Amino acid sequence: MTIETERTIIRYFNEEDFEDLYNYLSLDEIYEFEPGIPVSMEEAKKLAKERAEKKNFIAVTDKETKRLIGHFSFFLSDPAYTRTYELGFIFNPKFQGKGYAAESLKAFTSYCFSNLNVHRLEAKCDPANQRSWKLLERSGFEREGTLKKNIYFKYIFCKNIIKLRNITTNTG
Repeated sequence: MTIETERTIIRYFNEEDFEDLYNYLSLDEIYEFEPGIPVSMEEAKKLAKERAEKKNFIAVTDKETKRLIGHFSFFLSDPAYTRTYELGFIFNPKFQGKGYAAESLKAFTSYCFSNLNVHRLEAKCDPANQRSWKLLERSGFEREGTLKKNIYFKYIFCKNIIKLRNITTNTG
């Protein structure tokens, strides 16, 4: 899979992405709204290898430099026959607020509906993470509901998670 936008190339991970992956997954600020802790270079190597093999993490690269700037997670929800996928994303803070995430998210969701027989995309977002849920809404996702104490995160159950969905592109 390769998707090109004006400034990005969206593709599967490869093992060589580990350094760029480390550059943002090693930062404390990445985990404000994400589970996990900063990774070491060795852990980034292992993650890049796993992601290259499993294909449910999608790399977003800068078209000009070919360097990894962020990624999407893309997991099939049960039951599989519903063709519903949960989507998530993390971008290197150096590329946040510059339109890269919006540009690539719109292209990737369009690709999912047009080429992967996806019926529905869902995302879950902490209400305090306003930048992410606003990005999702600008990209065609709609708020569908609030899940109360649905995710165990940083040793507590989150109070509310806004569930967003995008089903506007594919009716089949």
